Amino acid sequence: MKTKTLKWLSRTMNIILVSLLLVVFTMVITNVTSNGEPTIFGQELKVVYSGSMEPEIQTGSVIGINQNYDVRNLAEGDIIMFQEDNQTFVTHRITDVLNNDGQLMFRTKGDNNDAADANAVLPENIYGKFGGINVPYIGYVMDFANSSMGVMLLLVIPGLWLIGWSIKMIVTAFKEEKKQKRMDRPKLNEEVS
Repeated sequence: MKTKTLKWLSRTMNIILVSLLLVVFTMVITNVTSNGEPTIFGQELKVVYSGSMEPEIQTGSVIGINQNYDVRNLAEGDIIMFQEDNQTFVTHRITDVLNNDGQLMFRTKGDNNDAADANAVLPENIYGKFGGINVPYIGYVMDFANSSMGVMLLLVIPGLWLIGWSIKMIVTAFKEEKKQKRMDRPKLNEEVS
């Protein structure tokens, strides 16, 4: 019973660590190949840092932003990411499409906010349109994985553990094979006599 539990626990840990290693490896490779902005299915992955769009988009979620859109096709109800100032990007829902003397503008509001945003969004400030990818809480992992401590804990340590575990399994297999050969030898000698 104890051996079965240990084997089950060992297999479960292996599956978890291999999965984690593959996810982190994929994230690192994606970041490197896309100049630090990971993409999937043509959507740039972004982390949401506020709860203004909850419950639809939770704090810490990773969302997909599609940068291939036609600003003229944006409509009330669409979710967009726009640049509020030099360092702040906001993801809010369009509540109204305005046409001010031929100048297209968008009134926006976070679903969880009481009031609409103070300023209308100009088309040139729109970074992209929400593309439908929404994975809650994984943004915390992505941020951590992009830090030097995160790379160490999520990539290097599981990798070393898997290598050590593989070496242990190979050594155990060789020992079992040797033991089996020793057990088989006397049987061969008895049959020959």
